Amino acid sequence: MDIVSPTPQDLQRKLYFLVEQLQHMAGELPPKYQMRLPYELLSGLANSLLNDTIFEIVKGLMEIQHVTEKHLFQQRLQLLNQQKIESQETSLLSVTDEELTAIKTALHKKHKEELKQLDMKLVLQLDQKVADQQGILEKAGVPGFYVTNNPMEIQVQMRLCDFIIRLSKMDIPT
Repeated sequence: MDIVSPTPQDLQRKLYFLVEQLQHMAGELPPKYQMRLPYELLSGLANSLLNDTIFEIVKGLMEIQHVTEKHLFQQRLQLLNQQKIESQETSLLSVTDEELTAIKTALHKKHKEELKQLDMKLVLQLDQKVADQQGILEKAGVPGFYVTNNPMEIQVQMRLCDFIIRLSKMDIPT
C-alpha cells in the first residue's frame, strides 16, 4: 500500500482549519489568557500540528503525567495509612491519661511535619515533571513552550496543551 503525501492544497486546508479552531478555543478563554495568545502564536501552533507527531508527544506526556500523579498520590496515602496505624498503636500503651495525651500530641505534631515534608517533596517532583514537559515540547518546536516557573505562563501552556488534546480528538481535514 502506498502512502499518499498530502498536496499543498490539503496542507493549506488543514492549516486553515487548525488556525480557525485554535482561534475559536482561545476566544472562549478569559481575557487575561486571550491577550497572551496572539494570532502569530496560534498560527505557529497550527503549523506545528500539521505533523501528527506533536499530537502523539502531548498524548504521551499526558499519560506519563497521569501515572506520575497516581504514584505520588499513592505515596501520600501510604504515609497517611502508616500514621493512622502508629496513632492506633499509641492507644494500646499502658500509660496514664496524661502521658497518653502528651504522647498523642507529640505524635500529631510529628505526623503533621512528616506530611508537610512529603507534600513539599511531591510538589517539587511535580514541578520537575512540568519543567521536563516544557523542555520536551520546546525541543519539539511547539510555539509557546519553554521552561518557566511563572504561574501565568504555565497556565497559558496548560491551555495550549488542552487545545492540542481537543484538536487531536477532532476530525481534521487531510
